Parts: sequence; C-alpha cells; structure tokens
Amino acid sequence: MAQTNGMNGTMKINGTNGQHTNGANGHHTTDIDALVIGAGFGGIYQLKKFRDLGLSVKAIDTAADVGGTWFWNQYPGAMSEYEFDKDDLLSYPWDKHYVYQAEVLRYLQHVVKRHDLRRDILFETTLTDATWDDEARVWAVKTSTGVEFRARYLVTALGLLSKQNFPNIKGINSFEGEKYHTGAWPVGVSVKGKKVGVIGNGSTGVQVITEISKDVDQLISFQRNPQYSVPSGQRAVAPEYREWVNANYEEIWRKAKDESKTAFGFEENEDRPTMSVNAEERQKIFEASWNHGGGFYFMFNGFSDISTDETANNEAAEFIKAKIRSKVKDPAKARKLMPTQLYARRPLCDAGYYEQFNRPNVEVVSLHETPIDQITAKGIRTSDGVEHELDMIIFATGFDAVDGNYTRIAIKGRNGVSLKEHWEPTGPTSFLGLTVTGFPNMFMILGPNGPFCNIPPAIETHVETITDVIEAAEKTRVSEKHNPTIEATPTAEQEWTDECDRVSQQSLFRKTASWIFGANIPGKKQTVMFYFGGLAEYRKKLREVAESGWKGFSIE
Repeated sequence: MAQTNGMNGTMKINGTNGQHTNGANGHHTTDIDALVIGAGFGGIYQLKKFRDLGLSVKAIDTAADVGGTWFWNQYPGAMSEYEFDKDDLLSYPWDKHYVYQAEVLRYLQHVVKRHDLRRDILFETTLTDATWDDEARVWAVKTSTGVEFRARYLVTALGLLSKQNFPNIKGINSFEGEKYHTGAWPVGVSVKGKKVGVIGNGSTGVQVITEISKDVDQLISFQRNPQYSVPSGQRAVAPEYREWVNANYEEIWRKAKDESKTAFGFEENEDRPTMSVNAEERQKIFEASWNHGGGFYFMFNGFSDISTDETANNEAAEFIKAKIRSKVKDPAKARKLMPTQLYARRPLCDAGYYEQFNRPNVEVVSLHETPIDQITAKGIRTSDGVEHELDMIIFATGFDAVDGNYTRIAIKGRNGVSLKEHWEPTGPTSFLGLTVTGFPNMFMILGPNGPFCNIPPAIETHVETITDVIEAAEKTRVSEKHNPTIEATPTAEQEWTDECDRVSQQSLFRKTASWIFGANIPGKKQTVMFYFGGLAEYRKKLREVAESGWKGFSIE
C-alpha cells in the first residue's frame, strides 16, 4: 500500500484528458478517467490522489460546498476527533482535543483551497443514475443538473452516516412548530427560550441535549434506549503535548494505523482481562479511564475484554451506572436514564450529558414505558395520553447507515443489476469494504464490511488502496482504446463476507440491536456491516492482497 502524509500523495502516471462532447439528447457529456461522488473527507482526498496519479477527474456533491457530513451536520454540539495534515501541523493548529463542526468544515475548505481542488468539484449536483457500459468499459453517469459523464472509474464517497432516518410516527407532518433532523441542520436556527423535544439519544442526541439545555425554556428528551456515556475529556491542547505530536507525527500515525484496533491514538490493552484483578483494582482502573475521557478509550484502554466477555462487560456497565446514579439527583430521572442492555453500542462520550437532567427545565420521557402515540399540531402525545406541547422537534434519529445511500440511488452494474438488487438476498456485501462483484471499476470509500474504527484513518486507508489498485490496472493499459477493468471475484466477496461474519461473532456488539447491524431501520435486513478485527489487522490483509498481485481482484 502506498503510504502518504495526510493529503500529500505523490504518485503520478499519465492519464487521459477529459473530452467534452454534446450527446444526442442535448445534455452535456464529459469523458473523464474518474468520477468521485461526494466532497467530504473521502471525496476530497480521493480527488487529490487521482490528480496526483495524473488522471482526469471530477467530483460532484449534492451540497453547496465541501464538507460532506460536516456540511450537513451543523447541529449544536457536533464534534469530532481528527488528524493533522503533516504540512499543516505547524501552520494550522487546533486548540482543543475534540474539534467542533465549524472548525472541521473550515479545515476541509482550507485543504480544498490549498490544493486548488474546487475547480474540479461540481456542487448542488446529485448522481441520479450510474450504469456500467460493458462494451466501452465505462460508467455512464447522469446527474440532477443534466451534466453527464462517461468515466472509466467511479468512486463513491457517500459516507457511513448520511441518509437521514425519520421514524415512522403517526402525524409526523402535522406539527405546526419547527422540525429539524440533525443530519440536515439549517444555519441560523435558534433554540433560545423555546420548548424543545429531542427524539433520540445516541451520539448526536447526547451532543445536542448537552449543548442546548442551558438555552431552552424547556427540553424533553424522548429517549428510545438509555445510553452508556463517559466524559469526553475535552480540554485545551497543552503546548508541550503539541510539541510532542509535532516531533512524533509519523510514529503516532504508524501506531494508530498499523498497531491499533480502534485507531484513536491510545494504547489498547491486549493482555489484562477485567476479572484478572480484584474489585478494588478494577474500580481504580475504571476510574482512571473515566477521568481520562473518551468512549473508545474507556472501552479498550483499561482492560482487554470489555467488548468480548459478558462478565467483563457487566463490570464496566455497573461502573457507569453508578456514575449515573451519583450525577443525576432526581431518582425518577436516574431510573429512566439507566441503561438496561449490554454496554455494546458505539462507545459514547459527552461534555456533561447526565448533569443536564439536574436542570429543572430538562425532562426525560422513556419511550419504552410510554411510546409516542402520535405527533400533533402542538407537539408530541405519548401513550399515557399526555400531550407535550413544543415549539420545536429535533429528530436525532440517526441514519440508514452504511448501505442506505447506495440502495436509494440507481447504480447498475453488469447486466443492469442494481446494487440494491445485488444486496437484496443477503444484505450489503463487498470485498474488503471497497468493491462489489458485478460492478467493475466501481469503488466505495467506507463501503459495507469495512473496518469498525476511527473513521478518518479508515478513509485514508480506503482512498490509498483504491488509488494503488487503479495505478496497478493503469499499468496494463496499452493504448487509449483499452480501458482496463478491475472487479472483485465472486469467491473473494463471499470469503470476505464470511470472514466479517466470523469475526463479528466474537464481539458483544452483535448481541445489541443497533444501527451498526441495521437494527434501527424497520424492515431492514439485520446483518454484519463492519469488519470487527480492527484497523491494523485490516491493513495487514490489504497489504497481503497487494503483495500477492491483487489477489481477489480480476484485472483485465
């Protein structure tokens, strides 16, 4: 696999220049080497890497600017951990360990400007149809603006969490107040002095509730599943820490990518089972992890088996439950906030979530006890007959994750078979989370059965691998008339699907119904959608594929 520093790939080969023609239908058609769908983290990096390969490339995005998830998810409290582009390390410093949405978006805009990528991005342009032309060996792509492309390679950078999920609630369109989904938060929305209902309390709901409680007149959390959440540990970046990062940049990222499961940049415990120490020592270790902060840190730093052993998991769960009891003063609220399932969803962290329920203006409604009966013109009525009058409803109800964006658009491979049809019998499958048999020269950044880990390093890994396999195919191109094809073999796709299933059986995440396995969407087939072996092991497998001459791919 090619290794690059941040956004600065250096591989180059000769490609073809885009040719512009007018098709018989009067639409403008552009012949290019590669088309990238999406201009978030993945799309921006893939556009840059294709440029470095010497390929003619365009990117399109439905949004009005770059950013992807960070363009749309502008809800209060949205934050992320992100990496540094090495060349930006000194000139573009962060002042906090967790970066808030506006800062992430500004950084992505900065990267696009620095590398002059905007000239090759078409905004407010949505892919409406992509069909593989087997004879010409190109993808024929139509868009919402009438611009059409014929691209030798198609890369989708649609994001894991971008197709908004609105719950099927009676009367959802009857509400006369303000109504927003966190995945499409408008600029300029104010919650000050309003009665606000928040439906959902996953990562997004926790962030929103924590951020807006101080400003609203009243907040009601309509809670679907009580969550385990630990402190984020948000704090200023100390000068000495920054100096250490500057001096050890390559080694930090080498360890995160090639020695870590989660790729969050901390040492994961691999050899201390939870029950190998006495109760007093366990409490000390849990307390240290809690005080350090970070959801993945708490789950994976102190002990080696919280995500795989139920006894260990229960110990961690009881520790967090005790923290909830100590933080939430009202016993009735504390009871509703108390998790009842395994501690085996995406590990959450917060900047004071539980403390918000000590405010007299913040309430929690358990939807397990009193489900929503319907949304009315004035607010939300629950099954106990109470109508909660609201000025605003915030849907923090998540996404049709991983494959949702793929099944809603028409991507048709060999013989006109769509991705939705290909996945219908089994749920989403892939080879390495990158590509699907029957869909030549189509690659997915963060496709189904990619690694379950910190997302930016996974994106980098996917982009670099896609670039490498295309570079290998381009070397087989003997003339302008020969368009090489790259396609996963059916055997490779099935073997990878089986491997992801096998590895997931060792994880307690599989025993908890969540979006990670598609359980948040009614009627959706629940299946494995991630590789749970960790990023380091995943990258090792990618290296083995590359060093074997791209075993699992058919390159012609």
